[in-house]
Amino acid sequence: MSDDFSDNGTSRSWLERVGQFFSPTPGDRNELLELMRSMRDTHIIDGDTLGIIEGAICVADMQVREIMIPRSQMVSIKASSDPRGFLPTIIDCAHSRFPVLGDDPDEVIGILLAKDLLPLILDPARMERFAIKDHIRSAMVVPESKRLDSLLREFRISRNHMAIVVNEYGGVAGLVTIEDVLEQIVGEIEDEHDIEEDDYLIKDLDKNEYTVKALTPIDDFNEHFHCQFSNEEFDTIGGLVMQKFGRLPGRDESITLDGFRVTVLSADGRTIRLLRVTPPGDNDNDDTNHGADNG
Repeated sequence: MSDDFSDNGTSRSWLERVGQFFSPTPGDRNELLELMRSMRDTHIIDGDTLGIIEGAICVADMQVREIMIPRSQMVSIKASSDPRGFLPTIIDCAHSRFPVLGDDPDEVIGILLAKDLLPLILDPARMERFAIKDHIRSAMVVPESKRLDSLLREFRISRNHMAIVVNEYGGVAGLVTIEDVLEQIVGEIEDEHDIEEDDYLIKDLDKNEYTVKALTPIDDFNEHFHCQFSNEEFDTIGGLVMQKFGRLPGRDESITLDGFRVTVLSADGRTIRLLRVTPPGDNDNDDTNHGADNG
């Protein structure tokens, strides 16, 4: 019986599975990611699956401030506005939800859904009777420091799709949507209304910091920051960063590009997704190159 056992390939596979059951489990996230990458290399999982797993792990360490739409780029509606005043804006930007603010821009009244305005188009007579307070939904408010995994859980429980982000003083800092969080896990979610513009690809944060999508064209980056990076070898800023590292960097790894301090905020098994950029000036005394290859 022992001979049959040792000669049977199926039995050996069974023994291997038993051995794997008793093998040490990953001790931390880095070990878990290494295990997942080895599974990709042995074709147990594919690159897309690995990217989703890495994205799901990364959101546990990311904060809302890193992905939010800054206040300066928010499309909002004043509670005192007349439909004739804000309908053209709603139609032009084609968003589905809009923050409603009071006369004080830090006073959050609620959220207005574009679909609630459809009766005004179907029956213009309703325009005269329209009262925005009758259509406002309650707003979800979160701090800049909230972790993305916690935010995603709250989105799911409350069935909200948008949250207003406030700073430490209670002022409106920006907004964040469930799509913004999911993009950190599954990658860019594009629809027919997405437009690749400067203010969409580059977001201005406080303290001379910016979040920059790795897909930002180098020409757009140069125009925004008044610099002169070459686009002869690469089309995007992410390509330049990859070249400087000499490999695919992980989250929180930093590098300096001609005085620009660049930190990877999000990356998966295939590519860099999101960067934090500090232009020259605030990082003159910080020439370190954490985690990057210098050779």
